[in-house]
Amino acid sequence: MVMVKPFKALRPNKDYVEKVAALPYDTMNTEEAKKIAKENKYTYLRIDRAEINFDNDIDIYSEKVYQKAKEVLDDFIERNILIEDKKPSLYVYREVMGDRSQIGIVGCVSVLDGINGKIKTHENTKPDKVEDRTKHIDYCQAHTGTILLTYDNNSVIDIVIAKTLNNESIYDFISEDGIRHTIWKLDEKEEEMVVNSFERVENLYIADGHHRSAAAQNYAIEKKDKNLNYSEEEEFNFYPAMIAAKNTLHVMDYNRVVKDLNGLDIDEFLNKIEENFILEKVSDEFKPEQKFEYGMYIDEQWYKLVFNKRFKLKDDSVENLDVSVLHDYLIEPILGISEPQKDKRIDFIGGIRGTDEIEKRVNEDMKVGFSLYPTSIDELLRVADEDRIMPAKSTWFEPKVRCGLFLHRI
Repeated sequence: MVMVKPFKALRPNKDYVEKVAALPYDTMNTEEAKKIAKENKYTYLRIDRAEINFDNDIDIYSEKVYQKAKEVLDDFIERNILIEDKKPSLYVYREVMGDRSQIGIVGCVSVLDGINGKIKTHENTKPDKVEDRTKHIDYCQAHTGTILLTYDNNSVIDIVIAKTLNNESIYDFISEDGIRHTIWKLDEKEEEMVVNSFERVENLYIADGHHRSAAAQNYAIEKKDKNLNYSEEEEFNFYPAMIAAKNTLHVMDYNRVVKDLNGLDIDEFLNKIEENFILEKVSDEFKPEQKFEYGMYIDEQWYKLVFNKRFKLKDDSVENLDVSVLHDYLIEPILGISEPQKDKRIDFIGGIRGTDEIEKRVNEDMKVGFSLYPTSIDELLRVADEDRIMPAKSTWFEPKVRCGLFLHRI
């Protein structure tokens, strides 16, 4: 069983919701966040990426930055830009992107379920990023980001959600990227049905937000060690999440660009690739249509790559991932990159930016780019169920859950 509980959400005043709601802090750099904030003084990025309130030379991990996050949060509360619900609630949150709809329950989940393995992970976290979000929680005295969790479908929860869509929403707006966001509150009877239904769900899986989830666990452990009257019901043991059934999620490709060819000229590089891939020139950008296909852009030319050594692969949840094949048979042996999460010669491009972004980066500051076939949600669940880890940057979920819509005060 997993625990999902209602909470008193700190959320935008309806008059400000469209301006407050922001993409997660880690989907952009400081410069991009500053550009958004320059045109929008109410954006949640002023709290989530508080370095944008300073000059460019500020250390983003400075104590001043965390203090500023708290200062702006307090200001938003004082001016009723953010208001807190008077009683704990659960919510239904739907995001519509084109013809796709991502929909789920927003409530608080337990850090203890994460520690005990009921909330499963599929990727490693970086200690510095976890420490950053832990400090953000500590200074703000709130869980400041909503993570995305998934699970196998549950018919009762599906029915509750479907019924709720006929009710009056508390928010309904279109963000600057054209995605429609609609949120409803559940009534007490519906909340009870949802809570009881999740008690029969064996596991939840982190889809997006590993660092924020790890930070919530870190903070709870720190508080437990300092709390003489500790109780599992303490508010710091719970953090907000959007929990969406796996059939509503959309995983996009997560592409790669590399700065150099590891000392090879282009002909040598192409010859080495042909040891494990069928290589074909194509007249236009290439976006893979099935597993073990890759697009490659180099020297203003696109290629289609097809992995031709599948017989070498075992029935292995990690080895068979498209990102693993590209790494194991090209990125590491040919380009000499063994740890992509640490090597500054490689960068990653979320699929939402398209293949045009691969071309742009290769033409500007990189040498070669690769488009990949998306990892499937079932592949993700299999890896997580085996308590294993995917390679870095294996999945890009879209649409992104907007931050600033649900904060959980401690």
